[in-house]
Amino acid sequence: MNSTPFSLRIFVADGDPDGLRIVEKSNWIGKALVFPRALLPQVKVRPELAQTGVYLLLGPRPDGEGDMLYVGEGDPIRPRLESHYAQKDFWTRAIGFTTTTAGQLNKAHVQFLESRLIALARAAKRMPLDNANQPAEPRLSEADRADMEVFLGHMLGMLPVLGVHAFEQAPKAPAAKAGPVLSCKGKGVHATGYEASQGFVVRAGSQAEAETSSAMTEHFGNASALRQELISNGVLVLADGLYQFTQDYSFSSPSTAATVVLGRNAAGRIEWKAADGRTLKELQEAEAGQ
Repeated sequence: MNSTPFSLRIFVADGDPDGLRIVEKSNWIGKALVFPRALLPQVKVRPELAQTGVYLLLGPRPDGEGDMLYVGEGDPIRPRLESHYAQKDFWTRAIGFTTTTAGQLNKAHVQFLESRLIALARAAKRMPLDNANQPAEPRLSEADRADMEVFLGHMLGMLPVLGVHAFEQAPKAPAAKAGPVLSCKGKGVHATGYEASQGFVVRAGSQAEAETSSAMTEHFGNASALRQELISNGVLVLADGLYQFTQDYSFSSPSTAATVVLGRNAAGRIEWKAADGRTLKELQEAEAGQ
């Protein structure tokens, strides 16, 4: 992830912070329209949605355990959003990406962006996709492909600020400002991880309990559902009687990470420990006291 500082300009078009927001990024030809589903009948008349672009639909999963995502493109966007308004029930908010000047994106450009976004979301495995297929990338000239990779990079930098982390993969190693590598141990399991800007990263090769406690299933349904999802999408695979992480994976908190690893309710700030035996809680308290 690019760590270069940047600024965003957010225009609250109707005066409601939860309504339509138009977001522009410094030194970028693109813009984003962020709005709740309920406002589509009013928002659809805006000229931006008469342009070619790519869009995201986000909303709760049918089982209520977190959000899901749909990625699409339109030439123009408006009729695609109108179709989803009538036919897709899950989404509650949308983000549409166009350009500040009409005509700067064409059909092949947005097909490329759609394909890349779906591939990135599938690789990150952080949010279920409502897209059934992986669309093929269209043929682009070398120059157009380079331009669209730059456009995509700006989108990916902006999306976490807008609360969308579906495309972020865990960093390969702790950043310079991150804390030390920590360990979490249970009955025969050993996991390692570290704090990162997007939460807590459990490293590839870490182990997790094969079984979960009944209390975790009954009282900590979100963590239980997440664990099952990680098993289903191949982040956790069974090996020699234990689950193993096949990739670095970012959790929302140390406690969620420890609960998935140990198969029971766990206080992450106590379970994750440094090499000298100090808990994450003790490390944080010592740092705060400096």
